[in-house]
Amino acid sequence: MSAAENAPAPISTRFTEMVGIKYPIVQTGMGWVSGPSLTAATANAGGLGILASATMTYDELEFAIKKTKSLTDKPFGVNLRADATDADERVDLMIREGVKVASFALAPKKELIAKLKDHGLVVVPSIGAAKHAVKVASWGADAVIVQGGEGGGHTGPVATTLLLPSVVDALGGNDGPTSIPVIAAGGFFDGRGLVAALAYGADGVAMGTRFLLTSDSAVPDSVKQEYLKRSLNDTVVSLKVDGMPHRVLRTELVNALETGSRAKALVAAARNANEFKQMTGMKWTSMLRDGASMKKSGERTWQQIIMAGNTPMLLKAGLVDGNTEAGVLASGQVVGMIDDLPSCAELINSIMTQAHARLAALPR
Repeated sequence: MSAAENAPAPISTRFTEMVGIKYPIVQTGMGWVSGPSLTAATANAGGLGILASATMTYDELEFAIKKTKSLTDKPFGVNLRADATDADERVDLMIREGVKVASFALAPKKELIAKLKDHGLVVVPSIGAAKHAVKVASWGADAVIVQGGEGGGHTGPVATTLLLPSVVDALGGNDGPTSIPVIAAGGFFDGRGLVAALAYGADGVAMGTRFLLTSDSAVPDSVKQEYLKRSLNDTVVSLKVDGMPHRVLRTELVNALETGSRAKALVAAARNANEFKQMTGMKWTSMLRDGASMKKSGERTWQQIIMAGNTPMLLKAGLVDGNTEAGVLASGQVVGMIDDLPSCAELINSIMTQAHARLAALPR
């Protein structure tokens, strides 16, 4: 019997039908982690893989999209920074290359959403509050990813179990006039979580840490082993990484950042921002323009904008270079529930098999 014949049955939702995928499972666009291999492996396994482009130059993104297309003929997405100075050029590239999904950590403007939709892309911003979901829905977003406080990286204070239903309700449930598919993120790793999310009214789940900890992830094995050692209490939400709430693994470096002075943190951030600028080829004028855009939108203070230079380089040191002493390791609390490194196909098959078993066991 072939692998396809052994595959679990699909679960169809509004999101799977919209995007053209088999299973309602999304691999998030994690900087330095979500490259072509992981994205394509997720897509080939029936989920939606998303390339992370915020840490890529334009040329690197072009190569990554073409490489992903060479590895899969299934739909995949690209995560963009809506406030990047070359966002329009990156969108044009995605349109030319036939990318199916555009995801955003910061909500794109109405005009950019319209442009993407006019060319057949599905627009999926990530949001952290019900009011933001309503706003992007009114702007034409096709779906939203809503991440609760359990999630890794930048995160909010409200647990998924409360944030998710608040967003679903604000959007009018599954059949209201403003209803769009909601993808739940933060704390998901197995079939039980998928069933729970569907019960709350979501149309699927998105996972970061769980996909980082697969054999298809390019993160160094030594770093993966560091994750696998951790318990449910081994993450912390820090403001010292880049000035915004950022859930990461507890390490000596993070402890030092937490107890260090603000002045030293700003000096380190400026140094890292300069290194990131040199690595990506960005100009200071572009970085300052990006910062001014964030400041104007009211999303960050100048101190937070300066400290944002920490994030790419500290994450690169940990997730790419494997230097856990000099780098930061973004992680969801779910790390304490993970003890293996399956392939994406094995992971998605196990999630779907368990989901079907849980659905069958529910009282009628």
